[in-house]
Amino acid sequence: MQRTVFFVSDRTGITAELLGKTLLTQFPNAEFRRRTVPFVDTLDKARAIVAEINETARQDGQRPIVFSTLINDDVRTVVTSANALFLDFLADFIGRLESELGLVSSHALGLSHGMGDELAYQKRMDAVNYTLSHDDGVNTANYDRAEVILTGVSRTGKTPTCLYLAMQYGIHAANYPLTPDDFPDRMLPKPLLPHRAKLFGLTIQAERLAKIRHERKPGSRYASLDNCRNELRAAETLMRQAQVPILDTTIMSVEEIAISILHATGLIQRVKS
Repeated sequence: MQRTVFFVSDRTGITAELLGKTLLTQFPNAEFRRRTVPFVDTLDKARAIVAEINETARQDGQRPIVFSTLINDDVRTVVTSANALFLDFLADFIGRLESELGLVSSHALGLSHGMGDELAYQKRMDAVNYTLSHDDGVNTANYDRAEVILTGVSRTGKTPTCLYLAMQYGIHAANYPLTPDDFPDRMLPKPLLPHRAKLFGLTIQAERLAKIRHERKPGSRYASLDNCRNELRAAETLMRQAQVPILDTTIMSVEEIAISILHATGLIQRVKS
């Protein structure tokens, strides 16, 4: 089974995409084609996406699924006219909250992703800049500023997880890849030794890693299943000997990896404060 899914929002679409994808994971036997449509904040844009949804329904022979976080009632009304299953995360709950609280919601756009807290925004931007400049072990200076340093073999999800931690939570996250050159001595690379307490290891099943690497370098030794198995085995042995906590990311989304790291390291308390 294959269905087209639209994530429609009047802002970035991050919330609609995150919540929608979480629901879709409950249907592992279905295949979904995903399309995120942000900034649908005018009637013209609403009509345009309705036309696209209707055309998709015609081509697919079945109606798409639409996950929405639209605030504006007029815009939402237009989009709900599309030939689709329409699931709105905000409208379904705001009305019930208004009734319970005896208040009318502001219906203001962008409050959940706004810059009302300028200090928090600046912290996130600083964290993003730090993460970008300390990606993939290129720059090991200022590791003392890192709150967490992810390590593991290539393509286990280190970079996207670091960026997610920085953008969403303002965490200064660096990452350092483990390569075959690091394995003979079964010792942590020298740049990591002073920062052992900040290390967090990522691993993955060999079959999944081989598939990911094959997409990048098809037919290479780097992507071969035997090489992936050997690298993972050596990296996990090294990390266990160094008492580095390890997380298997095989079936986890970036969001799930990030939350798991926040809880395992105790950084979740810093985020909440």
